[in-house]
Amino acid sequence: MKTIILGMIAFLFTLTIQAQNKNVKSEVKTTVTTIKDSKGEKKLIKTQEVKEIQNIELKDAESNVLNKEMKDTPVQVTAITAVTANGVTNVVDIDRSAYYNLNGQKYQVSLAETGYNMYLPNKEKAAVLRKTSNNNYIYKAKNKTSFGYFDANGNLVLESYDDKTDKVIVETFIMVKE
Repeated sequence: MKTIILGMIAFLFTLTIQAQNKNVKSEVKTTVTTIKDSKGEKKLIKTQEVKEIQNIELKDAESNVLNKEMKDTPVQVTAITAVTANGVTNVVDIDRSAYYNLNGQKYQVSLAETGYNMYLPNKEKAAVLRKTSNNNYIYKAKNKTSFGYFDANGNLVLESYDDKTDKVIVETFIMVKE
């Protein structure tokens, strides 16, 4: 009976001591911003979690050598950002806050409670971007409403309908990489 119990314990230990087949690096960064204005004091809490996952593969897996070299494999990076303001939490898969250029004019896109706000260099609000259910955005400026999305390069692409020409006009805000 004693040997059966010891055998079971040894078997359970061998199951838990297995080689890891992934390198995982996780980093959580929390930023708290306090804004004081005429309406009072607001706290913005931005939590960003970045996970890097890399599969482990060996160069010569079939060889009889004891110490084997690792093969370089691609790293998959996922970033999830959660912004809490006024008790409302907004979860964003990718934070698109950056500077963008359109026709020589520089714009700043920054994360807001319900999407993004777009500002001119003098900090004047130029437009708002609100996320739709299919991961696109509605762009609303003073006298313009458009459909927008971010392309693979991170640029903001706006598509507007012109009823005079009966065509769709495409504008691309190029992301400034500094």
